[in-house]
Amino acid sequence: MTRPARLAVGVVSAGRVGSVLGAALVRAGHTVVAASGISDESVRRAERLLPGVPLVPSDEVARRADLVVLAIPDDSLAAMVHGLVATGSLRPGQIVLHTSGAHGVAVLDPVAELGALPLALHPVMTFSGRSEDLERMATCCIGVTAAAGDEAAWNVGEALAVEMGAEPVRVPESARTLYHAALAHGANHLITLVADCAEVLRRAEVTDAERLLGPLLSAALDNVLRHGDRALTGPVARGDTGTVGAHLGALAEHAPDVVDSYAVLARRTAERARKSGLLAADGAAAIADLLDNPADGRETP
Repeated sequence: MTRPARLAVGVVSAGRVGSVLGAALVRAGHTVVAASGISDESVRRAERLLPGVPLVPSDEVARRADLVVLAIPDDSLAAMVHGLVATGSLRPGQIVLHTSGAHGVAVLDPVAELGALPLALHPVMTFSGRSEDLERMATCCIGVTAAAGDEAAWNVGEALAVEMGAEPVRVPESARTLYHAALAHGANHLITLVADCAEVLRRAEVTDAERLLGPLLSAALDNVLRHGDRALTGPVARGDTGTVGAHLGALAEHAPDVVDSYAVLARRTAERARKSGLLAADGAAAIADLLDNPADGRETP
């Protein structure tokens, strides 16, 4: 894999992602020559992670850079690209990459038409915008997308990911939205699920809910990543309708806002357990019937 030459890097903008990637590129031997940042938080973050780097408008960042990093929200990306092109801020020979998980390189078509190299590099991790993120990148992957058939571009994207300390994973342009949906479904909804669990425990007058959940959920995550559906346990996977009915009754009384999500996930769990051979077809049908008619099986404690 060919290492990119030492590059002058411009970061748009110095948010949680951009500032960390900029610092990672500096650590790899490149130079951040400019960044954009307006809020007080962005300015402070740049001072910590990109010391001495001038903060200038986005178009000026692009003009100064060989590698332009667009670390901005998904919905702002297309407008930013068109704006930089319209103002003549980009030029042939530059590398222009964005960090959005939801987009591939099609959103950078105006950049490619100029003769610049478009790349999508999406770090698969959450960012705090602090220095510890640099170390966490050593354990994460970066989803890399380049133009179909342009092997040189794919190699550049992968090399940049490796230089920043991450493991590159190729994501085809056509699969980018599905890829991002999978990651968002897992990471974002996991947070909602865990927060709901902690809240229900507190309603059950259990103190230190997070301490209780930590080992259990950490083990569950480790097991499913290692063993897939074979890691399924609990009353749904066993077809224990009595316990599931009691759960529905308790939730209906004490946490009605959680009933619907419990039922949706229980139905999905039963289906996965059936397909993997952990739950017999009649057991899965009994769970489905209970979820369709919860009042028939609810027991309130």
